[in-house]
Formats: sequence, C-alpha cells, structure tokens
Amino acid sequence: MPLHKSGEDYLEAILVLQKKKGMVRSADVARHMDVSKPSVCHAVATLKKGGFLLMDGDHFLHLTDLGREVAEDTYEKHLFFTEILVAAGVDPVTAERDACRIEHVVSKETFERLKATRKLSGKAVISSDES
Repeated sequence: MPLHKSGEDYLEAILVLQKKKGMVRSADVARHMDVSKPSVCHAVATLKKGGFLLMDGDHFLHLTDLGREVAEDTYEKHLFFTEILVAAGVDPVTAERDACRIEHVVSKETFERLKATRKLSGKAVISSDES
C-alpha cells in the first residue's frame, strides 16, 4: 500500500513522540500535529490497514517494523534537510517547514547521494538515531 505525504507525517510524528514520551495515544498525535482527533482517527485506521501501525487494548499506538522503517527514513530526511537549510542561512522555522516538504519528494537515490556528498565534505550529518 503506497503511503501519501500525510501518512509519512503521522508515522514521523508517532516516532518523534515515542522518543520523547515512550507511549503515544492518538490525542498526543493530534496535539503534536495540531490536527483534529477525527483526522488522527482516520489516519490511524488507514495506517493500521496498511500494516504500518498497531493499537493495543489501552489505545497506545505502536509502529510495526514497516511503519518504523518509513518513520525513521522520513525523520532522517527531515533532520538532514533542516540542518542543511539552517547551515545555508535559512531561518530555522522556515528551514523546518521546507524540510518537511522536501522529505516527501526527494528520491531515495538523490537523498543517499546528498548524504554521501555531505559526509565527504566533512560536514556533520544528523542521523535519526542521534536525536
């Protein structure tokens, strides 16, 4: 099942919240993303159906292996592009917003080449494991 930008955003938000809080519920995601609870409910149902997410009996959200892979890839891109844009002098708020758009459209090949180029130039690259 192909994921849309919004699905990647929800998975990324769940990953970020899990890193901060440990356990995450739909209401936490709604607050974090500034969206309505019904929007989160719809997204959760879609992500569960696609095999990206599980919900336990206490309504806590858990990324599946597939969901975690997508979330970590998306988050890594987000951090990478935010860092590059800020280093280029872009206002951090704008950099964050732009990175959120770029992370969804850049191909895997392009991203891997950009990371390799950045490493060769000796610049630090933030990985999703470091945050």
